[in-house]
Amino acid sequence: MSAAKRLRLRQRWSAHLLGTLGVRLQADEPFVAPGSLLVANHVSWLDVFVINAAYPAAFVSKAEVRQWPLIGWLAAKNETVFLRRGSRGHAKIVNGEIGGLLGQGRHVAIFPEGTTTDGSHVLGFHAALLQPAIEAGAPIQPLAIAYRLPDGRYTRSPAYDGDISLVDCIKAIIAEPEIIARVRVAPAIRPGQLPDRKAIAHAARESIATRIAD
Repeated sequence: MSAAKRLRLRQRWSAHLLGTLGVRLQADEPFVAPGSLLVANHVSWLDVFVINAAYPAAFVSKAEVRQWPLIGWLAAKNETVFLRRGSRGHAKIVNGEIGGLLGQGRHVAIFPEGTTTDGSHVLGFHAALLQPAIEAGAPIQPLAIAYRLPDGRYTRSPAYDGDISLVDCIKAIIAEPEIIARVRVAPAIRPGQLPDRKAIAHAARESIATRIAD
């Protein structure tokens, strides 16, 4: 099966899962350049499927996620690159893998907060995760993910933060008749547009924080 067909299947499967859970996707239509590093805020395990339903991508995640029940299996099935934190040698290998995917015109998605929030705010970004895109000369594309009720009110039902279990998170999601998963596309940042990766990380974070509040 070709890579393009696998991505289309994953996109359809992700959209089907969202529909089964009563989650409706609203994604901006602005053009996202092939081979972009998708940079998003992190609220829920659902984020992976929301992004895949809108802009199919490979993902980067901390290695511990691979051992999590169900989520680790789902992550592996969604073409996730697992990063062992604190290992410079492994980070170099992972950066090479990410650069290779970007060079093939593939999207790669990261959550540079490094953890989840309740979706009401955005934490600081780890700038080192942007390095593969900078080295590859790939666009850095901020995506703002927000979960809302049909009347526009904020909901923390999908939030997978703190001590909440996966089962309780799923129960909270299906308890709502409908949840809107909104993805806002901010202007892409090109390597060289800003002086260094810290400046790029700050600009990406600010553009996302502005758009989750809209």
